[in-house]
Amino acid sequence: MRKLFSGIITLLLILGFVQVSFAKGSIEAGKAKSIHCQVCHGKGGKSFDPQYPVLAGQHAQYIVKQLKAFQAKERTNPIMNEIAAPLTVQDMEDLGRFFQSNQ
Repeated sequence: MRKLFSGIITLLLILGFVQVSFAKGSIEAGKAKSIHCQVCHGKGGKSFDPQYPVLAGQHAQYIVKQLKAFQAKERTNPIMNEIAAPLTVQDMEDLGRFFQSNQ
């Protein structure tokens, strides 16, 4: 019975019916750090302006990856390159967790 249950969970994970978050970071710390993000991306990352992406509900790992790309200037945007420059990995993980938590 245990093998059957384990097999079903594995299958559901593979098919994407169950999502497990392995994201690091703190939602509360990310919320405090997101104050500057609100100017363009809206409160909680819920942008109403189509020129700024909606961050709410994005996977934390995606947010971290994009912030690292802006920081390394692998992805260029004058505003985001400047904003990402001083961020630590912990800052990025906190922001990622916060935005992921806002559906």
